[in-house]
Amino acid sequence: MKNQAIELTTFKLNGYTVAQFIEANKEVDAFLKRQKGFRSRNISELKKGIVYDMLIWDSVEDGTDAMHKLMSELSDSIVHGMIDQSTVSWNIATVQHFVSL
Repeated sequence: MKNQAIELTTFKLNGYTVAQFIEANKEVDAFLKRQKGFRSRNISELKKGIVYDMLIWDSVEDGTDAMHKLMSELSDSIVHGMIDQSTVSWNIATVQHFVSL
């Protein structure tokens, strides 16, 4: 738990709905499940038109490595074209505080 990391990517879609984007992410979800340190993924639309894609990793290194692999191994994935790339903000950081049941 000490090195757990949260990755948060925000972006707008190019005329697609969040439901369409989620459906197109089946390949990405399968890829993520095979990555070292992957724990979970949540996709939300907290503000109209802005997608929040949050992943939990065992470490910042695991998440960063997976992001680089995703961009090369799935470079031809339809999801990249669904995203307005000029709006992407990608961040990853070590979790500083965690509370659970």
